[in-house]
Amino acid sequence: MPQEGCDTKKPILIILHQERSSAGRVGHILEQKGFRLDIRRPALGDDLPPSLSHHSGTVVFGGPMSANDEEEFVRREIDWLSVPLKENKPYLGICLGAQMLARNLGGKVAPHQEGMTEIGWYPLKATEAGRALIDWPAMVYHFHREGFELPRDAELLATGDTYPNQAFRYGNNAWGIQFHGELTRAMMHRWVVHGAHRFVLPGAQMGKAHLDGHMLHDRPLRTWMENFLELIFLRREEAPKTVKNA
Repeated sequence: MPQEGCDTKKPILIILHQERSSAGRVGHILEQKGFRLDIRRPALGDDLPPSLSHHSGTVVFGGPMSANDEEEFVRREIDWLSVPLKENKPYLGICLGAQMLARNLGGKVAPHQEGMTEIGWYPLKATEAGRALIDWPAMVYHFHREGFELPRDAELLATGDTYPNQAFRYGNNAWGIQFHGELTRAMMHRWVVHGAHRFVLPGAQMGKAHLDGHMLHDRPLRTWMENFLELIFLRREEAPKTVKNA
Protein backbone atom coordinates (compact mmCIF):
# COMPACT_ATOMS: atom_id res chain seq x y z
CA MET A 1 0.00 0.00 0.00
CA PRO A 2 1.24 3.55 -0.64
CA GLN A 3 2.63 5.33 2.37
CA GLU A 4 0.56 7.94 4.16
CA GLY A 5 0.86 11.40 2.72
CA CYS A 6 1.66 10.12 -0.77
CA ASP A 7 -0.75 12.65 -2.28
CA THR A 8 1.67 15.38 -1.18
CA LYS A 9 4.52 13.89 -3.20
CA LYS A 10 5.00 15.07 -6.74
CA PRO A 11 5.12 12.26 -9.33
CA ILE A 12 8.30 10.71 -10.69
CA LEU A 13 8.80 11.16 -14.43
CA ILE A 14 9.40 7.72 -15.96
CA ILE A 15 10.96 7.67 -19.43
CA LEU A 16 10.64 4.39 -21.37
CA HIS A 17 11.78 3.60 -24.90
CA GLN A 18 9.44 0.95 -26.27
CA GLU A 19 5.67 0.50 -26.41
CA ARG A 20 5.68 -2.56 -24.15
CA SER A 21 8.45 -1.42 -21.82
CA SER A 22 7.71 -1.30 -18.10
CA ALA A 23 9.17 0.47 -15.10
CA GLY A 24 9.19 -2.97 -13.50
CA ARG A 25 10.51 -3.26 -9.97
CA VAL A 26 11.61 0.38 -9.90
CA GLY A 27 8.04 1.47 -10.56
CA HIS A 28 6.70 -0.88 -7.90
CA ILE A 29 9.17 0.39 -5.31
CA LEU A 30 8.51 4.05 -6.05
CA GLU A 31 4.76 3.53 -5.79
CA GLN A 32 5.22 1.72 -2.49
CA LYS A 33 7.15 4.75 -1.26
CA GLY A 34 4.20 6.97 -2.11
CA PHE A 35 5.13 8.34 -5.53
CA ARG A 36 2.86 8.42 -8.55
CA LEU A 37 4.42 7.62 -11.93
CA ASP A 38 4.22 9.93 -14.93
CA ILE A 39 5.15 7.53 -17.75
CA ARG A 40 6.27 8.95 -21.08
CA ARG A 41 7.75 7.39 -24.22
CA PRO A 42 9.61 9.99 -26.33
CA ALA A 43 10.33 7.35 -28.98
CA LEU A 44 6.58 7.18 -29.59
CA GLY A 45 6.10 10.95 -29.69
CA ASP A 46 5.49 11.84 -26.04
CA ASP A 47 6.68 15.27 -24.98
CA LEU A 48 9.14 15.89 -22.17
CA PRO A 49 8.36 18.72 -19.73
CA PRO A 50 10.38 21.94 -20.05
CA SER A 51 10.80 21.92 -16.26
CA LEU A 52 10.60 19.35 -13.47
CA SER A 53 8.96 21.78 -11.09
CA HIS A 54 5.91 19.49 -11.01
CA HIS A 55 7.93 16.29 -10.54
CA SER A 56 9.99 14.79 -7.72
CA GLY A 57 12.61 13.51 -10.14
CA THR A 58 13.22 11.31 -13.18
CA VAL A 59 14.16 7.75 -14.06
CA VAL A 60 15.30 7.03 -17.62
CA PHE A 61 15.35 3.34 -18.52
CA GLY A 62 17.12 1.22 -21.14
CA GLY A 63 16.22 0.31 -24.68
CA PRO A 64 17.51 -1.37 -27.84
CA MET A 65 18.74 1.90 -29.35
CA SER A 66 22.15 3.47 -28.81
CA ALA A 67 22.96 6.79 -27.17
CA ASN A 68 24.98 7.41 -30.34
CA ASP A 69 21.99 7.05 -32.68
CA GLU A 70 21.01 10.03 -34.78
CA GLU A 71 17.24 9.65 -34.34
CA GLU A 72 15.68 12.97 -33.36
CA PHE A 73 14.16 11.66 -30.15
CA VAL A 74 17.53 10.30 -28.97
CA ARG A 75 19.29 13.63 -29.52
CA ARG A 76 16.37 15.51 -27.95
CA GLU A 77 16.29 13.26 -24.92
CA ILE A 78 20.03 13.58 -24.30
CA ASP A 79 19.77 17.37 -24.53
CA TRP A 80 16.73 17.35 -22.23
CA LEU A 81 18.79 15.80 -19.42
CA SER A 82 20.14 19.28 -18.80
CA VAL A 83 16.77 20.01 -17.16
CA PRO A 84 17.22 17.78 -14.06
CA LEU A 85 20.91 18.72 -13.92
CA LYS A 86 20.23 22.47 -13.91
CA GLU A 87 17.25 22.19 -11.56
CA ASN A 88 19.09 19.82 -9.18
CA LYS A 89 16.28 17.28 -9.41
CA PRO A 90 16.95 13.61 -8.62
CA TYR A 91 17.87 11.70 -11.76
CA LEU A 92 18.54 7.99 -12.25
CA GLY A 93 19.68 6.59 -15.59
CA ILE A 94 19.57 2.82 -16.09
CA CYS A 95 21.70 1.30 -18.89
CA LEU A 96 20.76 3.51 -21.88
CA GLY A 97 19.67 6.18 -19.38
CA ALA A 98 23.15 6.14 -17.82
CA GLN A 99 24.79 6.29 -21.24
CA MET A 100 22.60 9.25 -22.23
CA LEU A 101 23.63 11.03 -19.03
CA ALA A 102 27.29 10.36 -19.82
CA ARG A 103 26.79 11.78 -23.32
CA ASN A 104 25.08 14.90 -21.95
CA LEU A 105 28.05 15.43 -19.62
CA GLY A 106 30.58 15.08 -22.43
CA GLY A 107 31.52 11.43 -21.96
CA LYS A 108 31.75 8.92 -24.80
CA VAL A 109 29.60 5.83 -25.31
CA ALA A 110 31.12 3.00 -27.33
CA PRO A 111 31.30 -0.79 -27.73
CA HIS A 112 34.02 -2.77 -25.98
CA GLN A 113 37.32 -2.61 -27.86
CA GLU A 114 37.34 -6.41 -28.24
CA GLY A 115 33.62 -6.68 -29.01
CA MET A 116 32.70 -8.12 -25.63
CA THR A 117 29.16 -7.83 -24.30
CA GLU A 118 27.55 -8.17 -20.89
CA ILE A 119 24.37 -10.17 -21.32
CA GLY A 120 23.55 -12.11 -18.18
CA TRP A 121 24.86 -11.99 -14.60
CA TYR A 122 28.30 -10.50 -13.86
CA PRO A 123 30.30 -9.54 -10.75
CA LEU A 124 30.15 -5.99 -9.41
CA LYS A 125 32.68 -4.31 -7.15
CA ALA A 126 31.92 -1.09 -5.32
CA THR A 127 34.56 1.60 -5.09
CA GLU A 128 35.45 3.20 -1.78
CA ALA A 129 33.08 6.06 -2.60
CA GLY A 130 30.32 3.61 -3.44
CA ARG A 131 30.78 1.62 -0.23
CA ALA A 132 30.54 4.83 1.77
CA LEU A 133 27.03 5.39 0.41
CA ILE A 134 25.35 1.99 0.41
CA ASP A 135 25.92 -1.79 0.45
CA TRP A 136 26.18 -3.16 -3.11
CA PRO A 137 25.24 -6.59 -4.53
CA ALA A 138 28.04 -8.93 -5.61
CA MET A 139 26.29 -9.91 -8.88
CA VAL A 140 24.11 -7.80 -11.18
CA TYR A 141 22.15 -8.35 -14.38
CA HIS A 142 23.22 -6.86 -17.70
CA PHE A 143 21.94 -6.68 -21.27
CA HIS A 144 24.18 -4.34 -23.28
CA ARG A 145 26.83 -4.09 -26.00
CA GLU A 146 28.09 -0.58 -25.24
CA GLY A 147 29.53 1.15 -22.21
CA PHE A 148 30.11 4.71 -21.08
CA GLU A 149 33.19 6.75 -20.36
CA LEU A 150 33.19 8.28 -16.88
CA PRO A 151 32.25 11.95 -17.40
CA ARG A 152 34.52 14.70 -16.16
CA ASP A 153 33.85 15.54 -12.49
CA ALA A 154 31.74 12.40 -12.03
CA GLU A 155 32.47 9.98 -9.19
CA LEU A 156 32.79 6.26 -9.93
CA LEU A 157 30.75 4.18 -7.48
CA ALA A 158 31.08 0.63 -8.86
CA THR A 159 33.19 -1.18 -11.39
CA GLY A 160 33.23 -4.45 -13.34
CA ASP A 161 35.71 -6.69 -15.13
CA THR A 162 34.66 -6.20 -18.77
CA TYR A 163 33.12 -2.74 -18.58
CA PRO A 164 34.94 -0.87 -15.79
CA ASN A 165 32.38 1.93 -15.38
CA GLN A 166 29.27 0.40 -13.82
CA ALA A 167 27.82 3.15 -11.62
CA PHE A 168 28.54 6.82 -11.09
CA ARG A 169 27.24 9.96 -9.47
CA TYR A 170 27.43 13.49 -10.80
CA GLY A 171 26.94 16.22 -8.24
CA ASN A 172 24.40 15.35 -5.59
CA ASN A 173 21.41 14.55 -7.77
CA ALA A 174 22.37 12.60 -10.91
CA TRP A 175 23.15 8.87 -10.92
CA GLY A 176 23.83 6.33 -13.65
CA ILE A 177 24.03 2.53 -13.49
CA GLN A 178 24.98 0.24 -16.38
CA PHE A 179 23.14 -2.81 -15.00
CA HIS A 180 19.45 -3.61 -14.59
CA GLY A 181 18.03 -3.59 -11.09
CA GLU A 182 14.48 -3.08 -12.34
CA LEU A 183 13.81 -6.49 -13.85
CA THR A 184 11.14 -8.71 -12.37
CA ARG A 185 11.25 -12.42 -13.15
CA ALA A 186 8.46 -12.00 -15.72
CA MET A 187 10.44 -9.23 -17.46
CA MET A 188 13.55 -11.42 -17.52
CA HIS A 189 11.60 -14.24 -19.15
CA ARG A 190 10.52 -11.84 -21.93
CA TRP A 191 14.07 -10.55 -22.41
CA VAL A 192 15.42 -14.10 -22.61
CA VAL A 193 12.86 -15.03 -25.27
CA HIS A 194 13.09 -11.88 -27.39
CA GLY A 195 16.83 -11.42 -26.95
CA ALA A 196 17.92 -15.02 -27.51
CA HIS A 197 19.58 -14.14 -30.83
CA ARG A 198 22.16 -12.11 -28.87
CA PHE A 199 23.34 -15.01 -26.71
CA VAL A 200 25.92 -15.95 -29.36
CA LEU A 201 27.71 -12.60 -28.95
CA PRO A 202 31.15 -12.59 -27.26
CA GLY A 203 30.80 -12.68 -23.48
CA ALA A 204 27.05 -13.32 -23.48
CA GLN A 205 25.50 -16.05 -21.34
CA MET A 206 22.87 -18.50 -22.54
CA GLY A 207 19.26 -18.12 -21.43
CA LYS A 208 19.36 -20.81 -18.73
CA ALA A 209 22.16 -18.94 -16.96
CA HIS A 210 19.98 -15.81 -16.88
CA LEU A 211 17.12 -17.62 -15.18
CA ASP A 212 19.32 -19.68 -12.86
CA GLY A 213 21.15 -16.50 -11.88
CA HIS A 214 17.86 -14.88 -10.99
CA MET A 215 17.25 -17.58 -8.39
CA LEU A 216 20.73 -17.09 -6.92
CA HIS A 217 21.31 -13.35 -7.12
CA ASP A 218 18.02 -11.50 -7.38
CA ARG A 219 17.24 -11.07 -3.68
CA PRO A 220 20.32 -8.95 -2.83
CA LEU A 221 19.86 -7.00 -6.09
CA ARG A 222 16.25 -6.27 -5.16
CA THR A 223 17.26 -5.14 -1.67
CA TRP A 224 19.95 -2.89 -3.13
CA MET A 225 17.48 -1.39 -5.61
CA GLU A 226 15.09 -0.50 -2.80
CA ASN A 227 17.85 1.13 -0.76
CA PHE A 228 19.30 2.94 -3.79
CA LEU A 229 15.96 4.49 -4.71
CA GLU A 230 15.53 5.53 -1.09
CA LEU A 231 18.93 7.23 -1.25
CA ILE A 232 18.20 9.04 -4.52
CA PHE A 233 14.65 10.20 -3.99
CA LEU A 234 14.18 10.41 -0.22
CA ARG A 235 17.60 10.76 1.45
CA ARG A 236 19.76 12.48 -1.14
CA GLU A 237 20.51 15.46 1.10
CA GLU A 238 22.21 13.08 3.51
CA ALA A 239 24.66 11.83 0.84
CA PRO A 240 28.11 13.48 0.88
CA LYS A 241 28.59 15.73 -2.13
CA THR A 242 31.04 14.91 -4.88
CA VAL A 243 34.28 16.89 -4.67
CA LYS A 244 34.94 18.21 -8.17
CA ASN A 245 38.36 18.46 -9.66
CA ALA A 246 39.98 21.87 -9.55
